[in-house]
Amino acid sequence: MRQAEPSGTTVEPASLHEACELLRALGTPYRLAIVLELAEGPRCVHELVDALNMSQSLASQHLRVLRSTGLVAGARRGKETVYRLADDHVAHIARDALTHGREAGHRNHPPDQSLEEHQA
Repeated sequence: MRQAEPSGTTVEPASLHEACELLRALGTPYRLAIVLELAEGPRCVHELVDALNMSQSLASQHLRVLRSTGLVAGARRGKETVYRLADDHVAHIARDALTHGREAGHRNHPPDQSLEEHQA
């Protein structure tokens, strides 16, 4: 399946797959919040835990997903690992998604309602 971009160029299936993987990796409130926090600058796990009010194990679990998809990189600093965004594109995507979600016309269902319940 090849798709045309708005500019008229063709998008390869591999590029579509990679874009979907990126969006899937950002597809939880916790991971999006981590990315938005890291957009402000590098952070250690304990800083993310404090800033986002989540457990260390939950933060580590989500960081593992973000690292495996290449959105976040980590570097050792003594006993700690300092996490940072892999590039500025990730921050732009996360901020744009947040802005889009805040716009009144784009709310399809309340956050506590599942997609299946919304479609019923």
